Amino acid sequence: MAYDKQALIDQLGTLTIMELADLIDGLKETWGVTAVVASSGPATAAAVVEEKTEFDVILIDAGSSKINVIKEIRAITGLGLKEAKDMSEKGGALKEGLPKEEAEKIKAQLEAAGARVELK
Repeated sequence: MAYDKQALIDQLGTLTIMELADLIDGLKETWGVTAVVASSGPATAAAVVEEKTEFDVILIDAGSSKINVIKEIRAITGLGLKEAKDMSEKGGALKEGLPKEEAEKIKAQLEAAGARVELK
């Protein structure tokens, strides 16, 4: 079945809020949809993005001042000297599932010590 996309858009543009609400309810009922995203602008449902709430702090490289980075790793993780040294050499996840503010704080501490860090 062919349809005229622009004609449909124009027709929807002439509906009142009550008519749109009735249309949405009808679509939910017909197709068994439980949620519909409505937008007042040109954005589409695909443009709606969930904001990430948990972050992992990943050590990429300890940099040239490895001793300062090891000290920070120990302070952040509570690891012993050998474990912190090993972590600074191999890199990887230092902390996982942190709130954004805490992850950014840890990232700033490590970068101030000379490390390269990213949040995922």
